[in-house]
Amino acid sequence: MKASRIPLIALSLAIGAAPALASDVDVSLTAESVKAQVNFFDSRDDMQLGAGYTYHEGSRHIGNVDFHAQGRTALGNLPTTAGLGMRLIGWDEDRIDGGALALGGYATVNIPDIPGLSVTGGLHYAPSILAFGDSDDMTSLEARVSYRVIRNAELFAGYRYLNTDLDGRSDLNLDEGVMAGMKLYF
Repeated sequence: MKASRIPLIALSLAIGAAPALASDVDVSLTAESVKAQVNFFDSRDDMQLGAGYTYHEGSRHIGNVDFHAQGRTALGNLPTTAGLGMRLIGWDEDRIDGGALALGGYATVNIPDIPGLSVTGGLHYAPSILAFGDSDDMTSLEARVSYRVIRNAELFAGYRYLNTDLDGRSDLNLDEGVMAGMKLYF
């Protein structure tokens, strides 16, 4: 079996097992990458644990494990779910690899005037002290607008940016671009 098929098989098995183990699964595409993210707890829980895998064109593999404390709050009069915590990111590409433990958080703001519409933003940053391998620091940013089409599924569009500085060299955009996807709730 080709080594390049192993991540695809693992991703397929993870998505297939998700209904028994997860709260939600989201899959998104950019022009050069595909990402699957599984979150294990509901937005009403006090903690969130998730795992994701991104395949980027050119044999770049990116994995992440997320751990956040989360809660419900309000931004102005808008109902909001916010989380603070960490994202462990690891990546591998041919002769170079690295990763980091990035600190940060996310917020999802629901728009009550348009039921089903929400805006989500997330930012995680790791300075060089929390980076390893060929990475010297790392920034992960994601913004999306979502619309819940039915009770257990939503469509979204947005922007994803994952960048690392390389030890003694320039920086590298591990994944960047306009994205579209869907999220399924269990």
